[in-house]
Amino acid sequence: MKLISWNVNGLRSVLRKGFLGYLGEEKPDVLCMQEIKCHPEHVENAWPATYTAYWNPAARPGYAGTAILCKKPPLEVAPYVSVASKNPDNEGRVLTAEFADFFLVNVYVPNSKRDLSRLDFRQEWDRGFLRYLKRLEKKKPVIFCGDLNVAHTEIDLANPKANEHNHGFTPEERKGFDAFVKADLVDTFRAFEKAGGHYTWWSPMGSARARNIGWRLDYFLVSAALRPRLKKAFIRPEVLGSDHCPVGIEIT
Repeated sequence: MKLISWNVNGLRSVLRKGFLGYLGEEKPDVLCMQEIKCHPEHVENAWPATYTAYWNPAARPGYAGTAILCKKPPLEVAPYVSVASKNPDNEGRVLTAEFADFFLVNVYVPNSKRDLSRLDFRQEWDRGFLRYLKRLEKKKPVIFCGDLNVAHTEIDLANPKANEHNHGFTPEERKGFDAFVKADLVDTFRAFEKAGGHYTWWSPMGSARARNIGWRLDYFLVSAALRPRLKKAFIRPEVLGSDHCPVGIEIT
């Protein structure tokens, strides 16, 4: 089973930039998307009938939102879960699909903002989201993916020293990721690849992508119980259309 996650930075935009060609070549069983910035009526008939779409769009036009494309319908899809006391209920940040032997959680984690004005909320979000994942795990193993808006370690961004206290690489955000790992959730890409230089987001400024000056912000993590079923984890930096690229895993 092939699972893909992609922050498309606007689904309508990426549809004009080769999205359907990529979908046809990759042929994922499930595609999780973040930052779709649209509602179903805008793009509902844009992809092959072999996929069923599930949505959690943001109330605010042109902002945030998540969606999942599935070849095989899930048992159930939950469009929202509260993970923090001041959770942005209407931003469409979490979409959970239940399959026969695991939960798949698609998430677009809030950004701490450049001035770190949302850092306290971000920490509360991380704690609440982890509690939610562990509640799901009591029923069956969990796979979660998406734009987590943090580079976990120094090898996950090109210039760690220059970004030590910048949003996306603060000690607080990195500790939030540490908590996932300590809770026996496996960073799938690092299960196979220990070296740096592998990124999923590049600034649109200064030819950063061409020079591979990027950040690894997009992840798949799985419950430890699923580690034996994990056969591959990968990043698709060659796929254009967004400032993020797709990431994926294959499980048996």
